[in-house]
Amino acid sequence: MTTLLISSNVALRSFNDLNRLVQLHPRTQRVQLRCKLAGDIETDESRILLEGVVTSSANYVPLTPISFLERAADVYGDRTSVVFGSSVKYTWEETHSRCLKLASALVQLGISRGDVVAALAPNVPAMQELHFAVPMAEAVLCTLNTRLDSSMVAHLLKHSEAKMIFVDQQFLQIAQQALSLLSKDKTIKPPILILIPESNNSSPPVSNIHEYENLLSSGSSNFAIRWPKSEFDPISINYTSGTTSSPKGVVYNHRGAYLNSISTFLCHGMAPMPTYLWTLPMFHCNGWCMNWGVAALGGTNVCLRHVSAKDIFESISVNKVTHMSAAPIVLSMMANASPNDRKPLPHKVDILIGGSPPPPQIISKMEQLGFGVSHGYGLTETYSAATSCLWKPEWDSLPLEERAALKSRQGVQVLCIEKVDVRDPDTMKNVPADGKSIGEIVCRGNTVMSGYLKDVKATEEAFKGGWFHTGDVAVKHPDGYIEIKDRLKDIIISGGENISTLEVEGVLHSHPAVVEAAVVARPDDHWGQTPCAFVKLKEGSEEITSDEIIKYCRDHLPHYMAPRTVLFEDLPTTSTGKVQKFILREKAKALGSLFSTERNV
Repeated sequence: MTTLLISSNVALRSFNDLNRLVQLHPRTQRVQLRCKLAGDIETDESRILLEGVVTSSANYVPLTPISFLERAADVYGDRTSVVFGSSVKYTWEETHSRCLKLASALVQLGISRGDVVAALAPNVPAMQELHFAVPMAEAVLCTLNTRLDSSMVAHLLKHSEAKMIFVDQQFLQIAQQALSLLSKDKTIKPPILILIPESNNSSPPVSNIHEYENLLSSGSSNFAIRWPKSEFDPISINYTSGTTSSPKGVVYNHRGAYLNSISTFLCHGMAPMPTYLWTLPMFHCNGWCMNWGVAALGGTNVCLRHVSAKDIFESISVNKVTHMSAAPIVLSMMANASPNDRKPLPHKVDILIGGSPPPPQIISKMEQLGFGVSHGYGLTETYSAATSCLWKPEWDSLPLEERAALKSRQGVQVLCIEKVDVRDPDTMKNVPADGKSIGEIVCRGNTVMSGYLKDVKATEEAFKGGWFHTGDVAVKHPDGYIEIKDRLKDIIISGGENISTLEVEGVLHSHPAVVEAAVVARPDDHWGQTPCAFVKLKEGSEEITSDEIIKYCRDHLPHYMAPRTVLFEDLPTTSTGKVQKFILREKAKALGSLFSTERNV
């Protein structure tokens, strides 16, 4: 069979482009070639054909979340779409018009099919609009992590071949430094910079920079949307969050974004017209696809530039928020907020959490404050949540601690993914559903990424055996619910025993003086590795010693699992709340062997 390698300026060619390419090969090779390149996509040769049955524009339209905005304008046109502070408030009809004008302006600036448009901004209205306007111009949106430094921003702009970058004024200096670095490379053309002012009334600090509102006003609200020719066309590129040192460009397609938007709001238990508070970064998995999903329900996006406990409680009170999403670090911040920063909830507020397994203690605290907490699990590669801890009514009568422990499990697959399972990564056999046997979480279905941008080897490795391999170690309980035990690379092997860092971290979080904790392996000449804990204490608990923490762990864990080293410091995290363990591993490695140190004392 002939193998054809495709390279493009973006992430993937569309399926239509693929079809044209396979016409170059003999008919007997076409089906095999399509499957080789597109991953077993249905072909004409594999369909059941019945007389009188046709596929036409009457019964088939490529799935795309752009259609959510079109419907929102028709159905919810006079309802509030976006709120930002006290000065910005739009309806869905206005948002629709603004997105059309922005898409038109992009095309006028030379953006065309498959071009990448980047964005570096917090949760402001422009970010919500870009999620529709960019694909309306048939371009690909690349939202960048706002915690990146200028060198990494430059690297990702070059890697994605972005033609344009929208930058919030808060991050203008970082973006300008990144563009300065790119200008030194004569082989590429730096992207056009569009400034998003901190307020609609502020003027650009540099005269030769395009300004967002001026650009938008130059477009036409009569712009004809450039609908995707194939639902497999790329809609966005999301770089992995940086818990490892080399982010990968994860490519989403219109079909997956459409389906996962629906999956996420169903997972969130949303009814029509919710009020959604943006505490989750919009750049992270396109806001778990809720940048599109809120439009599908005609809801209200409450934008929040700075995430603090005080601002969250204030926004909930003022805007009557019904739903929000967050990483456990945000819940920890809210649970430990001072009484002066808290406000009574106007009603129950449902929070969907993800990003890392939540400590049961945090879930308990949030429920005591009146929040409803649900838990989803996923990765950038699965468009966000692939599983949710689907709640059963019979669990309502359980004690609070037991309910929290159940909710901290990763749960069962969500609706729009085909299958999530726990399997032996080598044999791909199912592990027994006994709550003890360990395997790797694997996924397959329509809400799995198209692939890694310009990294065929990594894509093939991730998809080996016809499944996406998550790298997360888990067990399956007798009720079918999955529970993560660790990342494959995070398991500590000490004296031949496997130690789950998540189990140790769970005990550390239960200590009344601990706010945050992370555990990594410290190399050891005798044991191979020993657990090393990094701990952040609550204010006023500075008298706690490492020996006290170690003793507490030994009282609640087998002794071999207890940390041998405890360091007190703030934990390095991504903006999505994930602890950057690769930084902590380097710190633990620099400490040297504990066994050698003890022998020399």
